[in-house]
This record gives sequence, structure tokens and C-alpha cells, in this order.
Amino acid sequence: MTTIIDGNAIGDDIRGELEGSVEVLDEAGVTPGLATVLMSEDPASSTYVSMKQRACEEIGINGIHVEIEPDAPADELFSTLDELNADPEVHGILVQMPVPDHVDTWEVLNYINPAKDVDGFHPENVGRLVAGRPRFKPATPHGVQRLLQETGVETEGADAVVIGRSDIVGKPMANLLIQKGPVGNATVTICHSRTADLAAKTRQADIVIAAVGYPGIVDGSMLKEGAVVIDVGVNRVDADNERGYKLVGDVDFESAREVASAITPVPGGVGPMTITMLLWNTVKAAGDLEGVDIDLP
Repeated sequence: MTTIIDGNAIGDDIRGELEGSVEVLDEAGVTPGLATVLMSEDPASSTYVSMKQRACEEIGINGIHVEIEPDAPADELFSTLDELNADPEVHGILVQMPVPDHVDTWEVLNYINPAKDVDGFHPENVGRLVAGRPRFKPATPHGVQRLLQETGVETEGADAVVIGRSDIVGKPMANLLIQKGPVGNATVTICHSRTADLAAKTRQADIVIAAVGYPGIVDGSMLKEGAVVIDVGVNRVDADNERGYKLVGDVDFESAREVASAITPVPGGVGPMTITMLLWNTVKAAGDLEGVDIDLP
């Protein structure tokens, strides 16, 4: 019988344990602080930020939100980052992407204090991850790793295929899986939209992680019997309902569940874990910056 991996339940468990770490910090006179910066009128971006702020409030993290007009000069964003970098009550900084075209994304990522870069996208933090000495693991790949761990999936010696080569998910996901240690030691193949005969690669895989942004790019015919399938994709497709659309992943869930031993749904799989691990990174940052020893779950 196929296991449906419940990201909501696993995320709730981790958040509950994180509250204990927040209490330890509180006893030391420290309240973890996460600053979110939004320079966009995109409704989805606004929703994501609201969800992150609400999650902070629920476990005792101080959420600081800054909105900048999308047509404001880039210098206004960088001045804001100067203030947040210097603010001792801010332990984590997240600039919600994408930023407007007149703002250089690479420059923004470089500008954030790497010790407060809870997204894990600063070049220093990327380098540390690749070197096997991560300060922060990017939230989505870290969340996938925890899903595999909590579900009891054996990664050591497994063949894993990661579909997608983004800096946010695909590349760090592959790096985490190949490293020595728990939920690592896998043999990893990275595939993408230009991969020839994708199905030939996925049929050899014990673990398939789809993060390419194409609805239904993987179906049951492309999977090995008993494979574990993690669907990172979130795509809107037309639907006959009140909203006019529904959310689906990169995997055709119904056909894949007939073959897979375990699979994440969309929604309710990886998504809740992304926010959970962002909170995890923020609590870790507070402990590191304030010199408080905390036992993270």
C-alpha cells in the first residue's frame, strides 16, 4: 500500500519541537526575529509572506515585515537591508523573490549578511553547503530531506533522480543527497527540461524528486515499482470550480501512486515543510548570533 507523505503533520511536529528551542532562547533573553521584505505587487508573493509571518507568530518568533513600492529605486531596498543587517533584534532576513527587473537579484543575495541569510542563498552559504559545512540549508531541500528522514526512506546507496536544476531547489537538493551523513550518501542524477529520454532515467531511480515546474511531467509509467516520489512542483491548471483553477504538482499523482511506495501530495506535501524549515533556520540563526546553545529538532 502506498504511503501518502503528510507534510502538514510532519511540519506540525517539527514546529511543536521548535517551540521548545524558542523557549530556551527566551530564557536567555533572546526573541528570534525574522524580517521579510516584499518589493512586489504579485498576489502570490504577498500570500507567501503572510503565511511566513503567521507561522512565526505561532511559535514565538518576532516577525518584522517591510514593504517597498515595486517602482522605488533599488537603493531603497539596499538601505532597508543595511538597517536589517545592523539590527541586533533581526536574526533572519528574507527578501521575497522575484524583485522588480530594475533590481539585480544577484546583488540582493550578496547584500544580505550571510549570518542572517536564512534562505541560504548568499554565495558564502552556497559554498558552505557544497563543501559539506552548511550554515543554513535552503528551506525546500531541507524540508524534502526531513520528509525522507521522518518517513524512514533509506537514502544511503540509493539511486536518486532530481528533476530541476534551479539554485533554489534542484542544485542544493542534489548536494544534500550526495553528502556523507544521515539522509545522504545517495547516487544522484540531475535531470531538467533538456534531458533526453527522461523516463529512462526515472525508471532506474529509487527516489524521484520533481522540481521543474511542468505539470504532470512524471507519471506512473516513468517510475520503478516501489520508488519514493517527492513532488516539489506547484502549478496552476484550469479547473471547473469557483476559482477557475486547481493546484497540481509536477507528478501525475493518481498514476504515480499506483507504482510508488511513498509519495507526497500537492498541496500538503513539501509546501508546509518549506515554511517549517525557514522557521528552523531562523531559530538556528538566533542561537548562533546570540551565542545560545539550543538543541534543534
